[in-house]
Amino acid sequence: MTAIQVVAVVLVGLAGTAVVLTRDIVRQALLTSLFGFALTALFLVLQAPDVALSEIVVGTIGFPLVLAVAIARSRG
Repeated sequence: MTAIQVVAVVLVGLAGTAVVLTRDIVRQALLTSLFGFALTALFLVLQAPDVALSEIVVGTIGFPLVLAVAIARSRG
């Protein structure tokens, strides 16, 4: 495993831990987006660009956006 792969795996681990430990649901939704971005970087480092593109759309943009809208509608 190269150094850049280790850094990417550690970044994914830290982002995932931050999502789990966050209590506020709005911050958790934002951290989920950061976690998706970290996964995208990991997939790129592991030479899986097709999976990285899917992760950008779903994990970094789509899912956090749906969560934010659902939170806003439930509070309003």
